Amino acid sequence: MTNPELADDIVRSELRDDGILVVTLDNPPVNALGVDVRRGLLAAIEKADAERAVTAVLIVGAGRNFIGGADIREFGKLPQPPSLPEVCNRIEACTKPVVAAIHGAALGGGLEVALAAHYRLAVEGSKLGLPEVTLGLLPGAGGTQRTPRLIGAQAALDLMLSGRHVGAKEARTLGLVDRIGPTGDALADGLAYAQELIAARAPVRRTRDAAGLAERKSSRAAIEAARTETSRKSRDLFSPLKIVDAVQAALEQPFDDGLRHERQLFLQCIDSPQRAGLIHAFFAEREVQKAPETRAAKPRPIASVGVIGGGTMGAGIAVAALDAGLPVTMVERDEASLARGRAHIEKVYDGLVAKGRMSEPAKAAAMSRWTGSTSYDALASIDLVIEAVFEDLDVKKAVFAELDRVCKPGAILATNTSYLDIDAIAASVSRPADVIGLHFFSPANIMKLLEVVVPAQVGADVVASAFELAKKLRKVPVRAGVCDGFIGNRVLAVYRAAADHMMEDGASPYQIDRAVREFGFPMGPFQVADLAGGDIGWAARKRRAAARDPEARYVQIADRLCERGWFGQKTGRGFYLYPEGARTGTPDPEVEAIVDAERARAGITPRAFTDDEIIRRYMAAMINEGANVVHEGIALRPLDVDVTFLYGYGFPRHRGGPMKYADTVGLANVLADIRAFAKEDPRFWRPSPLIVELVERGADFASLNHTS
Repeated sequence: MTNPELADDIVRSELRDDGILVVTLDNPPVNALGVDVRRGLLAAIEKADAERAVTAVLIVGAGRNFIGGADIREFGKLPQPPSLPEVCNRIEACTKPVVAAIHGAALGGGLEVALAAHYRLAVEGSKLGLPEVTLGLLPGAGGTQRTPRLIGAQAALDLMLSGRHVGAKEARTLGLVDRIGPTGDALADGLAYAQELIAARAPVRRTRDAAGLAERKSSRAAIEAARTETSRKSRDLFSPLKIVDAVQAALEQPFDDGLRHERQLFLQCIDSPQRAGLIHAFFAEREVQKAPETRAAKPRPIASVGVIGGGTMGAGIAVAALDAGLPVTMVERDEASLARGRAHIEKVYDGLVAKGRMSEPAKAAAMSRWTGSTSYDALASIDLVIEAVFEDLDVKKAVFAELDRVCKPGAILATNTSYLDIDAIAASVSRPADVIGLHFFSPANIMKLLEVVVPAQVGADVVASAFELAKKLRKVPVRAGVCDGFIGNRVLAVYRAAADHMMEDGASPYQIDRAVREFGFPMGPFQVADLAGGDIGWAARKRRAAARDPEARYVQIADRLCERGWFGQKTGRGFYLYPEGARTGTPDPEVEAIVDAERARAGITPRAFTDDEIIRRYMAAMINEGANVVHEGIALRPLDVDVTFLYGYGFPRHRGGPMKYADTVGLANVLADIRAFAKEDPRFWRPSPLIVELVERGADFASLNHTS
């Protein structure tokens, strides 16, 4: 039940002497469209129609936003009346001119409310958009019907299929708004606009009657082009083609029929498993920011960054920091290496300039924040130093010995290691409380995941600082404990081993890659190995060789390729052939011959695998090791594993992550698969104690996702 008094506070109506009814939405933090807001808006419009003294209505938002969208607290609950489509239709039907004055966010349902108004104004700094596609949905309160009528099919489809936000100027150019507020004060500009409309006796002007679809031939062509492109680019996704269908209905059907069709399509999206996966991803990305240390300690200020190493990773980290406005000091062993490091950074910016995504002055401004040195002494006053040198424990300890010598007290010392023992690195210096792992993913200026690896002796304020840095760098941070590979690479090693086993048992690497792509990953495991460089994995395997269980199965196929110097894309040959620097590989008959020879050496008679069998084994290995990572406390919750794989390993977002996927197919089914596979290889297929426990008590991974 809702509280009528609360609704009055959330939506305030004030009738001014000039006849303008000012309707102010005040539902912090973003004026989300919860049931009290919907009821208050409906009541305000009813009041405007009923009172003769009202000559116009002005809808504004209190605080920083107009309306940020739906109230996410209502997701998954039974809807309470009035629905948003009812509210929007009532706004549009109002007999007095309704003006929406937009500042901050007008997103999703917030923009649909504005589209239902008769006139729209936005001030600088506004962001308008219909991003429902990112949640597996479509605009369900008239957005698919009003937007194309207002701005045309092509522009409307671009807005809805991309989910992107537009600013006030672009919104005005598109025709989403009628004018840009001159003062930047939405209330003052909105009142001036309403007064102007009253003085001009401006009529009620309903978006449903707008003529953006009048040129039917071009509209139909835009819809068909969008359908073709969407079928190609979004073949795994449910809602994008539904958006195209809804816009086609806007072209072909009367407005009210189009609204009904939109609602049917919206409800189909609500029922789609993809919607559940995408909304899980949405919530998980926000929940993952809530590490215990971020609530227990205040972050240290980070106003400057040092980077040790100017290779691909070091340069990417430097670009990420420069883009965040931070000054960066790079240290390399000699002038030639330093020059190469600077050249790597400039190459990134030159590429952006060439694509028109960065101006030359912006590049110059970024590079002005970069300085280089061949002496560690240049880091004496730096707040945070990130080491990105060769993946060797002794090399990294040597770097940290220098940092321990030169860095000021309170400086944060971070390692970008992918696998190595950060507790051992921390123990090698006199200030272990200042040492943390910041595992960036390549290319570090683009990939959003940042594993924040927390060694035993680190201070809580250092962990909090790492999460604050991630926010500055626009990264998604995931807290990880110390173990070989942390969350992502530890799990990767296991499901990659499962893929190797299937390859040796009879599936070709090309069939495995294809099946994994069909599941929704952008690349299969052997394509990923070629992209990363086969020598990286080879070095890790050799490092682990002494500790490897001699009874455990070990597939040597990748080693045979590396022994030939076939390291993937960078050598033009790996599991695939890359002729003349091609980025996409072609199957290599010589690799298939090596695979056959290794099967014979291992005494294996190859058998056929279906694509379904491949995915069941691949996912069971991923899920089982993900559960072990949670069980051991390396990951805080299953959702931390999900976010790691969504942002670092290309896991298909509409499936929500491996742990969400396990809940979708049923943990009991996953456990049954693991036990069936264990009959062939009980050493590799040991069911995670966490999965066994959850199945025994009829629970799932989602039950563990609360924040402690």
